[in-house]
Amino acid sequence: MKPKVNLKRLMLVFVFFAGLFSAQNITGKSVKITVSGTSPMHDWSMTSSSGDFSASVNGNIINNVKFSTPASQLKSTKGKMMDNKAHKALKSDKNPNITFTASSLNFGKSTLAGKLTIAGATKDVNFPVTVVKNGNSYTISGTESILLSSFNMERPGFMGVKTGDGVTIAVTINAN
Repeated sequence: MKPKVNLKRLMLVFVFFAGLFSAQNITGKSVKITVSGTSPMHDWSMTSSSGDFSASVNGNIINNVKFSTPASQLKSTKGKMMDNKAHKALKSDKNPNITFTASSLNFGKSTLAGKLTIAGATKDVNFPVTVVKNGNSYTISGTESILLSSFNMERPGFMGVKTGDGVTIAVTINAN
């Protein structure tokens, strides 16, 4: 007796495997992160160019987005004392990395939904982002504001003067 071939199942398996083989894995070649905030005394910012990015591209969608940056690599324009206070607020000794993961990201302007982990606290977040493709290279950029308190962080301060609770994060990743 001949086994019956389920044509629909066979086609689904074919499409699945064809999609796996046509996906392009990409990694970050350069990263720029800026975190900006306020305090009663002065505005401040911290920057970093350290980070690991990986994903796969299939058609017009970037899948399995993973980004990680060492919290201790964020450096302030205000000097080492500000760096130390910020790294303490980020709990970088126990939680050395800030991470973001998302299942997929569309090309062009869109909203990226994923999980952001800062100072050991993970939250579901939605960030507006823009993805520009140029050949086999991709530029992913986005800016969003968050509250330190929503990640259980204490606001850094000096002599009773504390930074504001809100910070703006800007990220640009070049990948190929």
